[in-house]
Amino acid sequence: MADAVAVMSDATDVLLRQSLDVLSDDELVSVMGDYETTKRRLAAFEHRLVVAVRARSLPEKAGWKNRTDKYLEQVLRLGHGEARARVKAAEVLGAHQEAGRVLEPELAWTAAAQEQGLISPTHALVIGKIMARIPGKVDALQRDAAEYQLAWFATRSTPDDLPKVGDRILAYLDPDGSLIQEADRQARRGFAFGKQGIDGMSPLIGEITPQARALFDAVFADLAQPGMCNPDDPESPWRAEETDQDALKAAAGRDTRSLAQRQHDALLAFLRPEMGPAALGRHRGLPVSTIITMSLADVEAASGVATTASGGTVPLQAALQLAEKSKPFLAIFDHHGRPLHLGHAKRLAGSSQRLALIAADRGCTRPGCNAPATICQVHHVTEYAKGGPTNIENLTLACESCHSLVGDGPTKWKTVVMPPNSEHAGRTGWIAPQTIDPTRTPQVNDRHHAGELMATTLTKMRARIHARTRPAIQTDPHP
Repeated sequence: MADAVAVMSDATDVLLRQSLDVLSDDELVSVMGDYETTKRRLAAFEHRLVVAVRARSLPEKAGWKNRTDKYLEQVLRLGHGEARARVKAAEVLGAHQEAGRVLEPELAWTAAAQEQGLISPTHALVIGKIMARIPGKVDALQRDAAEYQLAWFATRSTPDDLPKVGDRILAYLDPDGSLIQEADRQARRGFAFGKQGIDGMSPLIGEITPQARALFDAVFADLAQPGMCNPDDPESPWRAEETDQDALKAAAGRDTRSLAQRQHDALLAFLRPEMGPAALGRHRGLPVSTIITMSLADVEAASGVATTASGGTVPLQAALQLAEKSKPFLAIFDHHGRPLHLGHAKRLAGSSQRLALIAADRGCTRPGCNAPATICQVHHVTEYAKGGPTNIENLTLACESCHSLVGDGPTKWKTVVMPPNSEHAGRTGWIAPQTIDPTRTPQVNDRHHAGELMATTLTKMRARIHARTRPAIQTDPHP
């Protein structure tokens, strides 16, 4: 083992000395990927070291009773936060010995994915936090299945996406709301101003319910977009519907505000006497309003969560209350989750088509993009200029930034409809430039479809779920 560490040290010397200029673009991408995989695998060895330190009682021998973190701080010169994080990670991801037997890690699927280099320490940390939210009364099979889904999803997404999956899992495991009661949320709701400072500024303190978040998001999607309601720009528009798009783009180019500042200014504009809900007009072809999507199965079961066009979630009962006085739309999908035919003879998609895309795509479809539907354009998968029809089968959502990436040429992305025999039949596949993906393999975006991971019947999990030694994480999400 000492020799292996020495080899690692020698290899590191080579990497630090060697110039990256000798690599082609494709070689650089390949080296970067291989390095990331290797670095992630080393985290699994780090867990073994921490477990061994504790098993040998090294902290106690050094005078730190039951304080492995303090021992690591002293020996490795780590910060307190990093040392505690390593100890906590080893507790759930490291294999332990008990009575001469090796016990698998508490989060065995996550540990297996990390040992293969498929997920990062941050992925593992987020999974641990989500699993800690699952109550102890949930049976072992469902708990194990939930962790498998999280670990599998982590292999194809960023840590930022995992909380969405966690919310879906908790909703699946708690369909009747017995674990998280609406009364609990309402008891925590509140909004208050802190003491006004000598500069006149006031801090905000509070938590808002999912219903309030859904309503705020609809306002911010319109009034807080770049260029809107900018008090520092006399030419900044205050009503998007009445504004020329070129003028709005010009105002956005002059806008240097942060997202928090834009949302502050949007709320200020919304509260002006001449504004308010009735004067908001339309946003991207639809009236400015809260759009909530829920499945018929969830409505019939009176459980689960609904999804907003801004990417948030609302408990189903609360969503139904918001929908009592709303205008309902029924969207019919095929067994692949795609809308059935909805045609339009014009180049621009109609409002009904946009509603269908919000329900189906939920956000930008380019892999890795987390832009919600509220800030997306309707994109023709096959360009309209090349004969692509304005039919729902040829339409998808793409944010302005990703939309600008599509085109002809070696640096541009391509979009295709995934074939019927693929795992994601009918969905939009994006083909990256060769400098990003030399294989040019179409990929779909799972960021907005976290709930689908829990659709598999958990009782069909294979017997290997309870195996003492976990196999490799499969690419198939439905074990």
